[in-house]
Amino acid sequence: QVQLVESGGGSVQAGDSLRLSCAASGRTLSALNTAWFRQTPGKEREFVGVLGWGDNVDYADSVQGRFTFGRNNAENRVFLQMDSLKPEDTAVYFCAASSRFFSRISHNYDYWGQGTQVTVSS
Repeated sequence: QVQLVESGGGSVQAGDSLRLSCAASGRTLSALNTAWFRQTPGKEREFVGVLGWGDNVDYADSVQGRFTFGRNNAENRVFLQMDSLKPEDTAVYFCAASSRFFSRISHNYDYWGQGTQVTVSS
């Protein structure tokens, strides 16, 4: 069983940066595909990006060039560095992992964290 715990969310101004962290127990994240999704009230979860076990990456167009993945294998963590934040980035951000899929589709992920709130003010 894989457990994921997100941290690093907060309230910032437009143009600021945040670094989200996804910590795992039960499996090694470097052997999984780890994705971030985000969700605002009344909307479906939106794909943000995915870091593959082979360090391949895919980002949503809306965050391409502003968000960057990183990992710390010793700590079994994956990071999402978010720069040049915009008010439209405001959401609850969820970490997800899959051993099978490198995907933009939320249903393909087996393991989910509880989420961390990111609020960006203009």
